Amino acid sequence: MSAKRERFPVQTLIGSEGPEAFQKKGLKMKIYEASIKYSLVSECQSTPLDSPAMIYQYMQGAFDNYPMQESFWVICMNRKNQPTSRTMISLGTISGALVSPAEVFRVAILANAANLAVSHNHPSGDPYPSTQDISMTRSLGECAKLMQIPLLDHIICGDPKSDPKGIGYYSFNENGLC
Repeated sequence: MSAKRERFPVQTLIGSEGPEAFQKKGLKMKIYEASIKYSLVSECQSTPLDSPAMIYQYMQGAFDNYPMQESFWVICMNRKNQPTSRTMISLGTISGALVSPAEVFRVAILANAANLAVSHNHPSGDPYPSTQDISMTRSLGECAKLMQIPLLDHIICGDPKSDPKGIGYYSFNENGLC
């Protein structure tokens, strides 16, 4: 016995005409359907990411495939701040990676995140934020309030040897910018 799949009506962005009207006029139109599928990838013990140092430690190894390029990651967490996913959303150049709040929150919504943190690396090793880093974090914080998915921190990962403070990361939360 097969269950009939319920379909929602298709909405077009152009006027009130449906897809049939476009076909009658000889115009081609592609209609896409989005779906969400959750699959268990692995099961393991998870430690809450309740400090900037824990987030920095959690991100170790994430930047190894592209050490000479900035990459921007979204860390989705449950209500207990245990990570449920780590997703790279942008791979940039040696000095920047383009990111929009829509990309960050698309990942958070699809992962059903209760909380999130973001992280990116500075290939130079110095984790001090640029003006673009600060601006992006402020935008993400505003969006987080609207979306009601708290942005717990933005961690810039660097190298302790290149960090003037010797810790290897910069926490926007610790510095009052998140």
